[in-house]
Amino acid sequence: METTRAGKVTGVNGNMVAVEFTDKVMQNEVAFVVVGEERLKSEVIRIKGSRADLQVFEDTANIRIGDKVEFTGELLSVELGPGLLGRVFDGLQNPLPELAQAYGFFLKRGAYLKPLDENRLWNFSPAVKVGDHLRSGAKLGSVAEKIFDHWIMVPFQHCGDLEVIEIASSGDYRIGQTIATLKDPQGKEHTVTMKTTWPVKIPIKAYHQKLKPADPLITKIRLIDTLVPVAIGGTFCTPGPFGAGKTVLQHLLSRHAEVDIVVVAACGERAGEVVEILQEFPHLVDPRTNRALIERTVIICNTSSMPVAARESSVYTAVTIAEYYRQMGLHVLLLADSTSRWAQAMREMSGRLEEIPGEEAFPAYLETRIASFYERAGVVQLRNGQTGSVTIGGAVSPAGGNFEEPVTQATLKVVGAFHGLSRGRADARRYPAIDPLESWSKYQSFIEPAKVHKGRAILKKSNSVHQMMKVVGEEGTSLTEFIDYLKGEFFDAVYLQQNAFDKVDESTTADRQKYVVDLIIQIIEQEFQFESKEAARRFFLELRQKFLNWNAARFLSEEFKNVEQEIRERLTQAAATVS
Repeated sequence: METTRAGKVTGVNGNMVAVEFTDKVMQNEVAFVVVGEERLKSEVIRIKGSRADLQVFEDTANIRIGDKVEFTGELLSVELGPGLLGRVFDGLQNPLPELAQAYGFFLKRGAYLKPLDENRLWNFSPAVKVGDHLRSGAKLGSVAEKIFDHWIMVPFQHCGDLEVIEIASSGDYRIGQTIATLKDPQGKEHTVTMKTTWPVKIPIKAYHQKLKPADPLITKIRLIDTLVPVAIGGTFCTPGPFGAGKTVLQHLLSRHAEVDIVVVAACGERAGEVVEILQEFPHLVDPRTNRALIERTVIICNTSSMPVAARESSVYTAVTIAEYYRQMGLHVLLLADSTSRWAQAMREMSGRLEEIPGEEAFPAYLETRIASFYERAGVVQLRNGQTGSVTIGGAVSPAGGNFEEPVTQATLKVVGAFHGLSRGRADARRYPAIDPLESWSKYQSFIEPAKVHKGRAILKKSNSVHQMMKVVGEEGTSLTEFIDYLKGEFFDAVYLQQNAFDKVDESTTADRQKYVVDLIIQIIEQEFQFESKEAARRFFLELRQKFLNWNAARFLSEEFKNVEQEIRERLTQAAATVS
């Protein structure tokens, strides 16, 4: 990388380095701090006169006053092209397995590798001809990447119509070889390769228009799909205390949500949890393709033991890669775990910049940064009429499970759905541990609104009776109130809870959810007459066990139909019983 400007270190404060320079410097420009033979990557985060403050993405040990700083004139960017899927990168897009192979498991400071394989051959098929006029993001051709048709597109930075002067014929090419030559309206010619670079903090907008999220994203997790749905291209957050099941929930969302690509951003999580992701994902089977789930996944990994500045880069790198695949008309799910660690990194850098702190010492611009991240989600209509989407789900780790803390509150202001994890439900082994009474969604479920309302109503009524029984005891409630309590507990146990270790019950298709909800609503609405509370309890316990067996049976199989017949017969008997 050619360097034309330089400065020198005047101060070091943790991962922040103060630099003096004599030439012009750009905000968010990439620079390298030279320490002996090591070049440490950093980013300009503040400029005051002839002084700049840099956040360094590496350990800053042994940086001394007077050390040279080289400015690159480029913004922090990622390489985009074939070969991203199935890979594990850090926040600077260094391929971690290749880094470990080259330098050992204790990674060397200042070591950077190319994110994409420069020597691999890709079979390119052109989609345009000489003389065609195109705009940024238009498809020039394609290569096969895993199970997808990976578009080679007109680079996103170009404006106006570009004329195709040359286009490569079908054949094998490396990503750095020229596959097209385009001429802009000013007559300047531009060569195009299979790879392009894009600044991570600037959204990719090479599409016709952005649409309002409307269609539900089918996650196959019943509680989410029915009570707190997510829209394709929408946003949601999952706050919860440690041990509430965020990781398991993300694994099942990755496997079963009806999307094309999954991007996982592990930004600042504990190394143990990140290792769990890296160990499990290569062995998880994608139920849609029966191939390894990792083949349609990109993992961006920065643990809590890595420098704090790298957490921010991991979040932006992940969302830029997600937007890139959206430009191909694909549907992408981005899971960020956890945005709290990113916010803590912002708090740390803000303190070193001596900025005026906001609530709990977080920077005053916390809400703006979080909003700008989630705003990059959305459904877009491409210029060829196709649609693509990025759905963003952010895990939040509030200290002590306190949802009133600033990061959770700032997130709730911008997301479309809130999936609040409950310590009580997690301790009671209820999965998913999403609290159905505290959580909410602005999106529409594929279940009829009237049925969703009845389900919520019985949960609220059941909870109200349960709270009353804590005070006055079971004997202090009427039989009718006790039956309402049992109905709510039944709905929770057989529908809202799922067995994550059962191959059938871990995911439920939309058709099955609609089918089962119809019967559950019938039970909720049915007027039961029991001789005593004990008789009511026995009935619902028996019914619960039959439903659990039903959940474990494949949809519309003989076993499924037989258990359903038993359930309906038992309900008919109960309806005919007169106290």
